[in-house]
Amino acid sequence: MTDRLYAKQEFIEETPEIGQSDTRPTIFDKCRKYTRAREAMAAGVYPYFHRIDSAQEPDVICDGKPMIMMSSNDYLGLTSHPRVKEAAIDAVRKFGTGCAGSRFLNGTLAMHEEMETRLATFLGKEAAAVFPTGFQANLGAISALVGKSEYVIIDRMNHASIYDGCRLSYGQIKKYQHNDMENLERILKSVDGRGALVVVDGVFSMEGDIVNLPGVVELCKRYGAGLMVDDAHSIGVLGKNGCGTGEHFNMVDEIDLIMVTYSKSLATIGGCIAASEEMIHYLRHHARSLMFSASLPPAPVGAALMALNIIEEEPERRERLWDNASYLRNGYQNLGFDTGVSETPVVPVVVGDEEKVLKMWRMLFDAGVFASPVMFPGVPPGMALLRTSCMATHTEDHLDKVLETFAKVGRQLDLIS
Repeated sequence: MTDRLYAKQEFIEETPEIGQSDTRPTIFDKCRKYTRAREAMAAGVYPYFHRIDSAQEPDVICDGKPMIMMSSNDYLGLTSHPRVKEAAIDAVRKFGTGCAGSRFLNGTLAMHEEMETRLATFLGKEAAAVFPTGFQANLGAISALVGKSEYVIIDRMNHASIYDGCRLSYGQIKKYQHNDMENLERILKSVDGRGALVVVDGVFSMEGDIVNLPGVVELCKRYGAGLMVDDAHSIGVLGKNGCGTGEHFNMVDEIDLIMVTYSKSLATIGGCIAASEEMIHYLRHHARSLMFSASLPPAPVGAALMALNIIEEEPERRERLWDNASYLRNGYQNLGFDTGVSETPVVPVVVGDEEKVLKMWRMLFDAGVFASPVMFPGVPPGMALLRTSCMATHTEDHLDKVLETFAKVGRQLDLIS
């Protein structure tokens, strides 16, 4: 009886009375304490989740007003192409709206296999595997290939999906300074003789520069490391035929795995890994983001197949894209802006100070220019920037208006004279 009384007393002491607040920490406290975004909203400088009420074209309707879109990754301007839209509709008519299962089980369509064959040929590899997104392609490939006692070595400026793929692997992660071959060699030398995979972006999505692929390839060969290139921002953009970083440097055969995403030049959503038949066979049976995710629906596969046709048939789109990139970059530089190391259609304006970047974004937005502010951890501390990107469908008039607006805002913020 005494034991039961003590037990009851202990229970009463640990359980708050009705109406009494429980001050114990919970897993959700972090949600209540996160105030940074609400502070930016209150200050009128919150730059994210603004609603767009039109297609992803050079001119868009955002928050109810017309704007020039300078933040899109639709580099070749294919998301609204009539043939691409019709191909997506035709795919739905034939196969329905979804696959109702994973590729591993009931979700493999003839279209998926056609896409894999087409992309493998386009990228110069033996085989390919279609994933639901480019993010999942990186997650699946890296986590499946890098095991215990092995290493994955990455450029510090790689995309977040590469970082997350590394975290999901059982290997050790090593990071080298951006495009720094001496730093990469020191790391490779330190793990010499043990399994290592080097993973790099082809085009770095914030800086707009291109990986030093010849340097990376030479070091991977010297130290026996595998090489994977994320060509998300390279396909349709780099190379004589738009085949990406490997074609740009004439080094396709030196790359072990190529990742592409459909959400840029291929005008829809999806992802793919291209490699040797042996590696693709392994990934089909070990990449969890392929095996346990619902497969890519018919509409985006149909759209991507048609976009690939247009990339092959209309090289002039890529030529216009590069002309626009040079025009925009030279325009910024002539005004006195710092475009960093950009050498592609991704053209940042480096400001440095985060507060000024947010002010600049707001002023550009109010003036009808949609650009994207990028701050830490998207870029290193002190390197905050406005990311702009060209499309083949931008006209010179679009770009002139953007440059005029940047000039006006830059002078008001004392960023240029």
